[in-house]
Parts: sequence; structure tokens; C-alpha cells
Amino acid sequence: MRILLGLSGGVDSTYAALKLKKEGHVVEGAVILMHEHTSVDEARESAASLGIPLHVIDAREEFDRIVKSNFVSEYLRARTPNPCVVCNSEVKFIKLLEFADKNGFDMIATGHYADIVKLADGKGEYYAIKRGRDAKKDQTYMLWRLPQSVLSKLMLPLSDMEKGDIRVMSRDAGLAAADRGDSQEICFLPDGDYASYIESVAGPSKKGAFIDVNGTVLGEHKGIIRYTVGQRRGLGISAKSRIFVTKIDPVMNTVTLSENDSLATRVYIDGVVYSGMREPSAISDHEYSVLSVKLRYAAKPTLALVRFFGDTAEIILSEPVRAVTPGQSAVIYDGDILICGGFINYAE
Repeated sequence: MRILLGLSGGVDSTYAALKLKKEGHVVEGAVILMHEHTSVDEARESAASLGIPLHVIDAREEFDRIVKSNFVSEYLRARTPNPCVVCNSEVKFIKLLEFADKNGFDMIATGHYADIVKLADGKGEYYAIKRGRDAKKDQTYMLWRLPQSVLSKLMLPLSDMEKGDIRVMSRDAGLAAADRGDSQEICFLPDGDYASYIESVAGPSKKGAFIDVNGTVLGEHKGIIRYTVGQRRGLGISAKSRIFVTKIDPVMNTVTLSENDSLATRVYIDGVVYSGMREPSAISDHEYSVLSVKLRYAAKPTLALVRFFGDTAEIILSEPVRAVTPGQSAVIYDGDILICGGFINYAE
């Protein structure tokens, strides 16, 4: 097959290309130019070491309009976004697939640690994301919004591999990317200073009050964009014991602090996208299913009862979970199969 592989220049995508070549496929690379920090030179070096062509796909306009604008607006609403989830589903994979379709490629591929499986029911075949072999590097959480149009054309060559082995084999193969570090959490902010970036776009943050659960003013905060639910460091306020951010109110411009960490047993999500299951019918909307859920990328899955209402869902956790944060993703699994996900609206 002729395959277009998203080649960032990192070790994962570089080795994924090598593996596909060894399997006999015709592989070409594509680096998605999304911002000024995109490592085009590293991608070119990786492509050269592989002996494959490299295409540069300019997605800067889409990235600015969709990912960066969502990033800013979510923080201004006192939500904590994950830009990778938005980028994957609305920019990166879409641009890769569009280019592939226009230029005669059979499939697209990336170096993500996950797998794609084909399922079937009475309505026909459909595709789902599945956890790969390397549980520590599992990236299914970041892919929950991918539509069937992408999943049906996507190959993930690293599904049966572990990161440590890939490093070793990349060195043995003399790949330029063998010892490159992993990508940044927020790729367009390599210095991690997200608050300064938001202020450069939206203007200076308005200061407001730190309050306790009774509404008593405890001090002054520097702007709600600088805080997230569950945070206990960098608050800039003295206290006799550890205190946590338990609520952020963008309307009142207040940040609530408590000596007790925020624990949630119920989570409500919206914007649900189904992949490893069909969207439930109205008849089954109010039935609970026993599933597992991840509420953060690095979190362990938690057993839960889930009730679906079309593009929303209610999640009842089997045990309390700390710092369930509006704006983050709740990704729901049936065993190793990712069946759906949604954005956290609120928790209690």
C-alpha cells in the first residue's frame, strides 16, 4: 500500500515509518506545519535518514482559528483545555487525510501508541481505538474525538511495540531521531507560560478574590486563568495548612480555596463522540453500563456506571476522584476498547 505518515521528526513517528517500509509499503512522510515551533528541520532530517520524501502541509491558519482560539476561550471560561484533543480531531488528522485523499494514498499513519480495530454489528462494520501493548505510553486518551472517516483510513504501526524497544532499534538502524526527547505537552508554548500567552491575546487578567467555601475573602488572586481545580502550589497566599483550589467562578471572578481537596463521585460530560460503540438509542438512554473511565491523560482508569443521553453522559464513579477538572476529557472504555469520550462539564 501507499501510505502517508505524519512525520514529526520524533523517534516514534520515525520508527513507525521504518517499520511500514520493512513491511513492504511505499511510505512518504508529511509534517504538519501548525506554528512557529513546528520542527520541520527535524522532520526533514528523519525523512532523509529513512530515504523517503517529505511533504510539508501548512495548517497554521486552521491551528490558529481552531486550536489556539479554543485554548484561550476555555481558560477565560474557567475551564482547563487539552489542545492536543482538539488538534487531533479538527486539524492534524483531518489535514493529513485530506492530503492523502488528494494525492492517491491508500492509508494514513502516525506514531501514536494505540491500535485500530474493526468491529461489526447488525448495522454493519465500524472502527474503534484500542489500547496498544505499551500501557505506560498509551495515547488513546488523546484520540477519542477522531471520526469514523479518519479511523477507517488510519494505521498505527506501534500498537504492538514498547517505547524502550523502539529507542534501541532506532539506534541500531541509525535513525536521526533515535535519541530525541518526547514532544512538549503544549506544543505551541514550549516555555509552558500559558498565562502570558492568553494575556497577549485577550489582554491582562482581571484580579479578583480568593474566597473560602463560606464566601469569606482570603486574599487576592492574579486572574482566574492562572488556576485550575485541584491546584495547591503557586497560589501566592499563606495558610496554616495545605489548601486546594476547589472552584473557579468566571462570572464572580472568584477562586474558592479549601483545606479539603475536591473529590467527585459524579461527572457530567458533553460533546460525546462514539467510536467503539454505536450511539445508544432513546430506549437505552437511561440504562447504566458498567465501564471504566479516564479523567486525565496520566490517570488510571476508574470503574464507573455510565448513563448516556446522546451527546451527553452521566458518570458515577466507583470511588471518589480528586481534581476532576471542567474542560478536560473523560474517556470511557470497555476493557481495552475506547467506546466514547466527552468534555467534562462539571463534577460533584
